[in-house]
Amino acid sequence: MLHRRVSPLLRSALASNGKRTFHCSSILYIKAGDAFPGVELMEDSPGNKLSLARLLQKQDKAIVVGVPAAFSPACSATHIPGYVFANSGIPTYVVSVNDPFVMKAWKESLVKDASATEFRFLADPAGSLTKALDMEFDSEAIFGNKRSKRFALYVQNGTVKKVFVEPDNTGVGESAAGKVLPKRKSSRKRDWWYSNN
Repeated sequence: MLHRRVSPLLRSALASNGKRTFHCSSILYIKAGDAFPGVELMEDSPGNKLSLARLLQKQDKAIVVGVPAAFSPACSATHIPGYVFANSGIPTYVVSVNDPFVMKAWKESLVKDASATEFRFLADPAGSLTKALDMEFDSEAIFGNKRSKRFALYVQNGTVKKVFVEPDNTGVGESAAGKVLPKRKSSRKRDWWYSNN
């Protein structure tokens, strides 16, 4: 008798045991004006833990670049080299859901100039920062676990000022150095578009 009163659409929903039959993903990532989350990361080894949020609070400007995987083709051939070659002089933090040993080896393969101290490669092995930024995506089919979307953040004194996120999670467009670090206004090395923002 109950089945006669229930609409076919509701009956179908009940038959699926209440499971969603559609995909809904969040589009509300960290946004301009948000404080950078205080999550512990690792640099070079598991014993060297640090708070990126604390570092950023002490810097007038910095860039945080998130990538899906160290040593992956797009990350190693295009995305991060773009920032290295730009030679902006702005502190740049590269973060990935990888272990600190991999991140150290990856930095050594990309940053050949030992004087380029503005580049630091940080490990987010459990994806804690990635989750706090709402940048996690399901990449188990490729990488075996959840990874970070490709993104870049422009941060001033610990506050996010601009967010650049790849709409397809892994492409190199919105978060490329050419978009995040626009052309110089003058011949001065550090005279960038956002120097007064």
